[in-house]
Amino acid sequence: MTCALVPGVPALLPAYASIEDPVADLRAACLAVVGALGPKVRVVAFSESGARVARHLLDAVGAEEVTDGQAPVLVVANGSAKRAPTAPGHFDERAEAFDDDLRRALLEPLPTALGAIDAQLADEMWADVAAIRTLGDLLAPGDRAEVGYDDAPYGVQYWVVRWV
Repeated sequence: MTCALVPGVPALLPAYASIEDPVADLRAACLAVVGALGPKVRVVAFSESGARVARHLLDAVGAEEVTDGQAPVLVVANGSAKRAPTAPGHFDERAEAFDDDLRRALLEPLPTALGAIDAQLADEMWADVAAIRTLGDLLAPGDRAEVGYDDAPYGVQYWVVRWV
């Protein structure tokens, strides 16, 4: 099954647009990966912000959200928000290691590790990973990850990945 991961960052929404786009590379990667999913997409987002971002991205590429269990899946979530002193959650020295472990589980992929993400540590890292945990049921070892974006602007770890 084709799956993709994008962050639910409000900066992707039109309401947060400004003259200069502070997340232009992230926006382009998100639009490319969502567009590659096709015209009918199932969305997994456990935050209101994530759901809004998913709706916006789907609209932008002319796709529609469906509940069909066979449709490609768009997962909306992000890693830690504590990677820098200016991050929304301020700095936590554990954030980088948390994101490194999560990155490895996403990119290899390691379904068991994704399904077993430490929820308490994720909460402490301000990581929106509830939806990422569902990837443990959707991905299989050997699925190939195509990374469109992997960075932590503003101290928040964002990934844009598609698995085929």
